[in-house]
Amino acid sequence: MDVDDIRGSAGVTEAAPHRPPRPTATPRGLMDLRGQDGTPVTLSYPAGVALVVSGLPGSGKSTLLRRLSEAAPAVDPRMVHEACEAVMPAWLPYAVYRPWARVEYFRWLRAEVRGGRPFLVHDCGSRAWMRRWLAREAARQGNELHLILLDVTATEALAGQDARGRWAPRRVFDKHRRGLDRLLGELSGGSLPEAASVVLLDRVSRERVAAVEFAPGGGPGPTARELPAVLRRIHRRTADAAA
Repeated sequence: MDVDDIRGSAGVTEAAPHRPPRPTATPRGLMDLRGQDGTPVTLSYPAGVALVVSGLPGSGKSTLLRRLSEAAPAVDPRMVHEACEAVMPAWLPYAVYRPWARVEYFRWLRAEVRGGRPFLVHDCGSRAWMRRWLAREAARQGNELHLILLDVTATEALAGQDARGRWAPRRVFDKHRRGLDRLLGELSGGSLPEAASVVLLDRVSRERVAAVEFAPGGGPGPTARELPAVLRRIHRRTADAAA
């Protein structure tokens, strides 16, 4: 019997290799990570935070949010679009009921921010009024708004759309690009009044952000009854996945 046989018969297993804890960063004010690759990092936030992830269509928001959503639920307008589409006739163009979908999206945001738990927001970055509203609503709960901004070129974002096989109309893309340019211009002063922190990432450093974590505490989040009816199926699916 060789050494491996003895280990197996005695129930001895190889020890897992020791992995040092991932470095943690606590964003406050402006944290510019553009151009910085290296060791993956976890971003650490207070309890109850509204964490907005902004960038052009194709910049990598959805990919980043999939990584981060292990720590908190994500409010994504595309999920609202699909939920509304599922209950409307197939022949009816989305443009007809887009206003309803937008109302449902903001009702979802309101329910989450008033629920007090941390949550993520998938955002184009061009609606400053929405960030200010979210910041005010979070402050009423004793919480903060934080921002992660993906700063990629239009060429990189368009290549990202090609890679995913889904494209934003050029008019919409240009509108978002102008909004992102304004936002980056505001940040040239070093901060954003409505945000407790802004983390700037590019196509290099976005891969460094491996996860986010939130301090214990915060509220319980919205109940199913507090969510728009069209979104309750999403709430049930999320609850089932967490069970």
